[in-house]
Amino acid sequence: MQILQFTLLLVFPALVVIGGLKDLTSYTIPNWISLALIAAFVPAVLISGAAPSAIGLCLATGACALAAGMGMFAAGWIGGGDAKLLAVCGLWLGWPAVLPFLLVTGLAGGALTLGLLSLRSGWFAPIVAGGPAWVRRLGAEGGDIPYGVAIAVGALATFPQGALALAIGV
Repeated sequence: MQILQFTLLLVFPALVVIGGLKDLTSYTIPNWISLALIAAFVPAVLISGAAPSAIGLCLATGACALAAGMGMFAAGWIGGGDAKLLAVCGLWLGWPAVLPFLLVTGLAGGALTLGLLSLRSGWFAPIVAGGPAWVRRLGAEGGDIPYGVAIAVGALATFPQGALALAIGV
């Protein structure tokens, strides 16, 4: 039984990493990643033994994260895939783990932004020019920030504090 619990829990970090890498290399997070995370949440919750109140808080946290992500998308701060990834991370992590998740995500986003500003400063132009297409896109002046990377860092860092991980006893 415990092997099945751990296997279901591993879906979250695996798909979050894939989402972050896809955003880094293509500036998109495919919808199938968010849908797979939602689909995997159901059996993970059922097998975790989490209390109904914890499950309710996970659902409420995911809904609030979706609303916040939609607002940030409407403001042009993040992309649509970022908003969906933020929401499913909120769903999986629940309350109160979402607070450190948001803090780590914000710090990772700031570090990512500073790193990309450095990359785009001109000092690394020869390296960027000789790199693969996705590196050239990252190094392009005025380019977007693949915030899915920061969301993935925040999710991975705080996953052990999440409601499902705590219910299973990770």
